[in-house]
Amino acid sequence: MGVNGVGAFSSGQAGHPAERPRGGRIGDVDRGILERESELARLAAAARQAAAGAGSVALVFGEAGIGKSSLVKAMPDLLPAHARVLVGQCDDLATSRPLGPFRDLVGSVGAELARAVTDGGDRHRVYEALHAELAGTPHPAVLVVEDVHWADEASLDALRFLVRRMERLPALLVLTYRDDELSRGHPLRHLLGQVSRAPRAHRLPLARLSLAAVRTLSAAGRLDPAQVYEVTSGNPFFVAEVVAAGGTGGVPPTVVDAVLARLRGLDPATVDALEQLAVVPSAVERPLVDALLTDGVAALVAAEQRGLLAVEPERVAFRHELIRRAVADSLPAARRIDLNRNALAALVARPGSDTARIVHHAAQAGDQDAIARYGPDAARDAAGAGAHREAAAQLRLVLRRRQRYGPAELADLLERYAVESYTIADSAAAVAAQREAVALRRSLGDTLALGADLRWLSRIHWWAGDADEAQEAAREAVDVLEQAGDERLLALAVSNIAQLRMLSDRYPEAVAHAERAIVLARRTEDTAILSHALNNVGMARWRGGDPGGRKQVEESLDVALAAGEVEHACRSYANLIWTLLDNLQYAEADRLLPPAMELADRAEHFGFLTYLHVELAIRRLAAADWEEAERHAEFGMHDFLPARCPALTVLARIRTRCGRPGADELLTEAQGIAVRTRELQRTGPVAAALAEAAWLRGDNDAVVEAAAPVHAEARHLTGIPYGAELAYWLGKSGHPVPLDDDSQHPYALQARGRWREAASIWQAAGCPYEHAAAVAESPHPADKLAALAELDALGAEPLARVIRTELRRLGVRRIPRGPLAATRGNPAGLTDRQLQVMRLLAEGLTNSEIAARLVVSVRTVDNHVRAVLDKLDAPTRRHAAERAAQLGLLSERET
Repeated sequence: MGVNGVGAFSSGQAGHPAERPRGGRIGDVDRGILERESELARLAAAARQAAAGAGSVALVFGEAGIGKSSLVKAMPDLLPAHARVLVGQCDDLATSRPLGPFRDLVGSVGAELARAVTDGGDRHRVYEALHAELAGTPHPAVLVVEDVHWADEASLDALRFLVRRMERLPALLVLTYRDDELSRGHPLRHLLGQVSRAPRAHRLPLARLSLAAVRTLSAAGRLDPAQVYEVTSGNPFFVAEVVAAGGTGGVPPTVVDAVLARLRGLDPATVDALEQLAVVPSAVERPLVDALLTDGVAALVAAEQRGLLAVEPERVAFRHELIRRAVADSLPAARRIDLNRNALAALVARPGSDTARIVHHAAQAGDQDAIARYGPDAARDAAGAGAHREAAAQLRLVLRRRQRYGPAELADLLERYAVESYTIADSAAAVAAQREAVALRRSLGDTLALGADLRWLSRIHWWAGDADEAQEAAREAVDVLEQAGDERLLALAVSNIAQLRMLSDRYPEAVAHAERAIVLARRTEDTAILSHALNNVGMARWRGGDPGGRKQVEESLDVALAAGEVEHACRSYANLIWTLLDNLQYAEADRLLPPAMELADRAEHFGFLTYLHVELAIRRLAAADWEEAERHAEFGMHDFLPARCPALTVLARIRTRCGRPGADELLTEAQGIAVRTRELQRTGPVAAALAEAAWLRGDNDAVVEAAAPVHAEARHLTGIPYGAELAYWLGKSGHPVPLDDDSQHPYALQARGRWREAASIWQAAGCPYEHAAAVAESPHPADKLAALAELDALGAEPLARVIRTELRRLGVRRIPRGPLAATRGNPAGLTDRQLQVMRLLAEGLTNSEIAARLVVSVRTVDNHVRAVLDKLDAPTRRHAAERAAQLGLLSERET
């Protein structure tokens, strides 16, 4: 069994780690699992529960070299007899292999799963085969996926599918990853969030070894344990490598030095073989080993004996990824290029080689011809497997060699890259590529292709937040296609015009264009365009005040789902949910959000998935669930402007209502984005948020400045709520405006002084903050006191402060002080319990020790630690402690 754990093995004799010898020469597994008894016991217990039908997910995480793989290798000794352990490895490829860890299982799993992952194109077939493999085994199964921080999107998608179903499988899913390499926007974050919501999830953070453990490991080599500990900081791999290198006073300062020390004295042929294998960032299958090494595995005997490699009949792998990297990074550039050229030649010569691996080695070898030849196919394979990030990366690599393609082929590649970038919400790259594709189509005189690309350019410009550019490209697309004689392409271009008119609230024009597009779409029998046009006409009518328009949007969704048109279905979902939220129909939005997010997630349409997360943030904001609203809004905090604008608005409103700093900066940016879009769905919520913030700080002039211009645009549009809310804030600031007497929106009712009716509507809708604010407008002190209690419970300090002032003016003497919020004066926004956890964490306590100190469960502490790291924007516990110290959070506060 190699360190990469590729393949399967059955458990043997049970044993406890404490029974293993602690002195003398100990194996690599023992080095890695010192002080890991509790983690092993938790994994074994989870596996036993899985055998009884209570499947679960376990997260094993820590820094590189912390012992994750060693823990996985130690598992079989503690598992039930005959349990199967399936292990797949994610690779650090420049562009990852689609379904890479599941391809590693071939030879250890059933034929259906083997065929599904080898073919790779039908992701649903892969999902079902994975499910069947884990459900149908006669013995409990443990599926381990190592290094998921390197997982490709197709693999992450498959894991999301499994996570949602693990509780009903007789299996344990173990995911290992490096938590200190996860940025806020890392693709793995979404999967981890999903695991955290699973009914049975186990978090096993691996800490560094103690000085006592390092002393045990150092004893055999008669090394100074304090010096070893100082050099390695207790990282198990660093410790093991330093001990194996025999370092004493001259202990290598880095793991690279330790690895190179172990290479000294090896036969040159063995070193050559190691260097050749080191440039392949994965376990190397035997046929490739035999192709790369003249003497085959015989050349690796000495390296295996020194613990550098694990050699199996089917494959060869380095004992640790850091060993491979150390060897590869030590090579001169010329040598590394030559070795990659060897790997490239061997892969090209083998039928069925992964194109992603071919392109990786071609790039490392500088073989431009190979990149140009295999890159487009690698991108197509990745896209077919749903790995759109990998597809975009492959095409990005290909387009660096654009001079190798003719104009027509280059235009096709640019269009593919633009569409992939659009799908993963990389708007800047999508715009640049599509503009270049359009320029090439013009030079070629290809009218149909030019019209189609102009339509795409319009969509991508809107995606990037450029309303004027989107309108211009849309008009030209229609002009070009009117003369081209292709009714299908013309229908889509006309429907695109309808979409832009609808988004800019020009509803009669939108309806006229959409109805023409519907006629053309039906005539050409194109269900995708029919769905697109039905969406536009329905939204224009619905938001224009005709409730019957909703049925056409729902029809658009049904048509798209029946035809398998994922993008159009996602857009229909997004539009339905947004308008339901605007109309306070939260229960119906709640019904649509889960299937919508599952569809976008499964299809890896990250733009719409991000947008749906932000819609969920808007929903949670309405429920005054601040923490969940912030968590989902964070998904929108990148360069995808249609989602970034409302995400910024949600985050700003939370900070405003909770009295936390930073709302002004967020709203300034949101307003800049909104103005560029020229859409009330953006400018309206931003203006309302600005007005609310200004009113709470007593700046009535700023309320008028923010609300009046947008209200003038929105007041005559009865199908959207922005006019009512802005009129309400203008009235609160002492500048009442004429109101639509027919409007029953609660903000309109409040603006007319009918606070009790408004409060009833807010309460029925499930909006506690707005309900309290409406009740607070009562002239009666008892009502204001009731509202104050609600606001204190929500942590809505600014509005509560306003109401306390009003109560004092009314002569009320006994006004509740309210809770002494732990977050007051706390720039990180930590709760009282999170502050406690933070201080204990900074003392170096483990989660188990913190749980014992606070008399809570370890899982509760896990959740608090995760929240602390998120709020401090810290990748590790050490970084969190440093950040907390900078913010002055480590000293006890008077409360």
